[in-house]
Amino acid sequence: MITQPDHVPERLALLPASAADRFLTEQLLKAEQVHGGIDLAKVVEPLPEDDARWAVDPIRSLVEDAMFEFRDDRTRADAWLAPRLHATLRLMRREAADKRLWTHLALAVAPDYVAWRHLSEPTTKNPERRIAPERFRGPADRQCFSRLWWAAELFRNGADYEPVEVACGKQDVIHTLLRQGLLDHRPTAQALVRLLKGGKITGGREFNGLGVAINAAGATLVYDVLAPDVPKDPTRLRDWIAEAEMAPPVSRHVLPEGPDEDPVPEESVAALTDYFLELFETAPVRGR
Repeated sequence: MITQPDHVPERLALLPASAADRFLTEQLLKAEQVHGGIDLAKVVEPLPEDDARWAVDPIRSLVEDAMFEFRDDRTRADAWLAPRLHATLRLMRREAADKRLWTHLALAVAPDYVAWRHLSEPTTKNPERRIAPERFRGPADRQCFSRLWWAAELFRNGADYEPVEVACGKQDVIHTLLRQGLLDHRPTAQALVRLLKGGKITGGREFNGLGVAINAAGATLVYDVLAPDVPKDPTRLRDWIAEAEMAPPVSRHVLPEGPDEDPVPEESVAALTDYFLELFETAPVRGR
């Protein structure tokens, strides 16, 4: 298994996919040899140096702790790391939408974590262990770190990250829901977490079927009417981001707190939970 590069940058930067491709060698994708880091540092676009958010040390510390803590079950690291990565790397959504940031984090800062978490297990059909390239520079639902950050952003209930832990505890659920784009409506996200937490729905196949039904129903039903949300105050998020420079490292033992935003109204979550249970009865679940 590879280790971190010899040269790890002190600050995050932007790394275009076109510049990253030549560092995604066969040796790296097989987790046999990592790049040195020096040449990669020459092709990145720097971020503002006066912004404390771009410091690499807090993120390196998190991934190293995750690899140690979950060395016997790497899939459990997602639920632990997602809320802590989000609370450490405080971003506006437009910043998080820039794939170049995540490519740099995965390839320049923590390729060893990507290999540790996403190196495939050998099978009869595919005996060679490999890392899929999209884990370094792929879409938001596949890239190693962006999938966790966006899961935390979309599943958190205001400052509460507990729903993130629940959602990220199911690997196929993260991929299914991020890919289907169901979660911009906060009551929808919280209702789905409630179904998952209560054991009503247990896996990605069921969520995929329910997602199809939700999207189809959404063509004739406006969820904002059935389950209204409270208006978001953008100043609370900006204040939370501005506090990044003074924020202590996130706890490894208790969940951090997110932006001081109002939680989703309980009556909206309850209404959608009941409605989604009704939809699930006729959802097209493969194999059922």
